[in-house]
Amino acid sequence: MAKEKKIQDNSLLYNFVRMIVDFNARRSYRRFEVHGRENLPKDGALIFGINHSNTLMDALVVLATSQHKKVFMARGDIFANPKVAEFLKFARILPLFRIRNGVAAVRNNTDSIEQAVDVVHDKVGLYLFPEGRHRTKHSLLRLSKGIFHIALDSNREFGKEQPIYIVPVGIEYGDYFRFRSTCMVNFGEAINVTDFINNSTEENEAVLMNQLRDMLGERISKLITYIPDDEDYDAIWEIVKMKNIKRAGGLYKKMLRNRDTVEKVLQYREAHPEEAKELFSKVKKFSENRVKNKISVTSTAKKRPLINFIWKSLLALIGFPYFVASTVVNAIAWVPTLIIKSKLKDKAFSNTVCFGSKLLIAPLVFIIGTIVMFCNLPWYWALVGAVALFFSYDIWYDYLELVRRLVSDIRWAFNGKLRKEYRSLGLNRLF
Repeated sequence: MAKEKKIQDNSLLYNFVRMIVDFNARRSYRRFEVHGRENLPKDGALIFGINHSNTLMDALVVLATSQHKKVFMARGDIFANPKVAEFLKFARILPLFRIRNGVAAVRNNTDSIEQAVDVVHDKVGLYLFPEGRHRTKHSLLRLSKGIFHIALDSNREFGKEQPIYIVPVGIEYGDYFRFRSTCMVNFGEAINVTDFINNSTEENEAVLMNQLRDMLGERISKLITYIPDDEDYDAIWEIVKMKNIKRAGGLYKKMLRNRDTVEKVLQYREAHPEEAKELFSKVKKFSENRVKNKISVTSTAKKRPLINFIWKSLLALIGFPYFVASTVVNAIAWVPTLIIKSKLKDKAFSNTVCFGSKLLIAPLVFIIGTIVMFCNLPWYWALVGAVALFFSYDIWYDYLELVRRLVSDIRWAFNGKLRKEYRSLGLNRLF
């Protein structure tokens, strides 16, 4: 009898597809950084718990962090269609049902958890989003227990052979809704589940899972810009953006500066609750006026607006012919993308749609365009054209972002009332 194929078994087709997907995932961001690889244990089986803030892109950027085998678990309701379920299995994704899917559906978790434990046993990384659903916030929802069930089952089954670890992972985006923003994936200090169980006097499994849940939530929160999800969240995040808009030193150092600002703001709120309440109200009003006037938060940080205006204008002028050409040749990709994005109920899927276009349509544009050029132009001009065409889809988005910020800078420069309102906040003095 033939051995039943495991979801983690080698597949040449999967490896080929994944190579293309990883390449496009990394190039979906102007800047893509991975930190904390040194925190990954080398002596045991790894289960990864990741914050979930940007739909499918969360899984794609984690997948692209290394070439190691990875198996993911996703909410069970997306497996309802048999053909979709077959594709998800090919993509190495296992279903995990929640009580909201119905009692009958939850019973299917037994098989999924058994497969997940087998994945962990084979030292293949198992990746879960324990929040259960995405949310575009620098915060965390209460973690579900699925990841801890798998960790404890794995420890019972083969914890004496090798230690079981839960590795916290934090994903930080420059923007949740703009394609070609920035992305940082940050691996944190692993939780040695085997040692935790062996050293615990607690026998109640539910209590153990709650303790592990608190530990994992705390460790993930240290890997991102974490803001408590309360009534002041929006005001605090606006302050953080205005204070730390520059990326000097890379994304990791920017995240550390963000965290430092959050801590200072929270300390100020605790020490001066009434003043903080008044400040947050002013910040919210400023934010509403800024958005109403279509001014980017990046414009508020300009100390030399004239210099910024000049170099951005020159760059926009020089790149305009390339942008026009890119607009024409990539119309078959960006037109349907914009149409689909305009109909989205959940705008968090915007980057996923752009990624899909980049993955499926942009390569066809490149291949067809390259063939046409080599058939009609001298080889050296065709080669130059092919290189320009290869980067055209990404640079098209980058140019739009450049123009957006340039227009925003102009609006900021001529909006004296809003600049006066910004100065009255006194953020540099307070934080």
